[in-house]
Amino acid sequence: MAEVLVYVDHVDGAVRKPTLELLTLARRIGEPVALALGNNAADTAAALAEHGAVRVLTNEAAELADYLVVPKVDALQAAYEAVSPAAVLVPSSAEGKEIAARLALRVRGGLITDAVDLEADGEAVVATQSAFAASYTTKSRITTGTPVITVKPNSAAVEAAPAAGTVQGLEVSFSAQATGTRVIARTPRESTGRPELTEAAIVVSGGRGVNGADNFHLIESLADALGAAVGASRAAVDAGWYPHSNQVGQTGKSVSPQLYIASGISGAIQHRAGMQTSKTIVAINKDAEAPIFELVDYGVVGDLFDVVPALTEEVNTRKG
Repeated sequence: MAEVLVYVDHVDGAVRKPTLELLTLARRIGEPVALALGNNAADTAAALAEHGAVRVLTNEAAELADYLVVPKVDALQAAYEAVSPAAVLVPSSAEGKEIAARLALRVRGGLITDAVDLEADGEAVVATQSAFAASYTTKSRITTGTPVITVKPNSAAVEAAPAAGTVQGLEVSFSAQATGTRVIARTPRESTGRPELTEAAIVVSGGRGVNGADNFHLIESLADALGAAVGASRAAVDAGWYPHSNQVGQTGKSVSPQLYIASGISGAIQHRAGMQTSKTIVAINKDAEAPIFELVDYGVVGDLFDVVPALTEEVNTRKG
């Protein structure tokens, strides 16, 4: 069976969920070979092996931490040349898409971004994407070169499949461009204790109907009861009610959770483009004619100031 190269997203050896999803998808089209880079990369081996990686390639060179994207592209290219994979899979984050695009250019491979599913068709890899704000679903395959594919978080359920997970060091010759842009400082993001927005299985978002920053505690309380991330519409962000980093939409972040709850959001196309691939969508809005109701699985016509607290109380009661 052909090998599939999977780029690992981890934090000091702790593998992030989108990578485990990639390993699940990779097993559909071949044998996963994982590439872990940076600090404590070798510590990822156990989790990667548990989820199907037959080999784990690692490199912890200082360049990977001290400089921007190019060193990671150099390392991924070195892994590509060592493995000769049938496909390369990368998490569909902002950095992941840049890494994938640069690699595809270097190896003369085809690039598909934001895939939501993968399947094998003979020796070809077929990627499913949502197009035009998720109004259409497309299936694509690369016709020239090796497919380089980025996959959206929450596109597949994580499935354990223990494999050998043999750890091998990867030799990397960094290019002259690798040290062109140096990271001179880092500021840790303040932790809220909530899941990362783009990776969360549940997202609760608030919009114009929340009517002020002081009222976003209603959205946060429901999110905390559900173990969810908090999102916001562009209107709420532009009004200064919630940080831009939490914006869901075409000019914000794209999410694809199992459950998306939109509270006080009208459902303009800009917002829909960022959440329309969610598995189950619930909307709470007092305007029965709001566009958001056109795409929901469940809609509640009511005042969010009544509905959201009642829902939060019910969730907490059922949790015991």
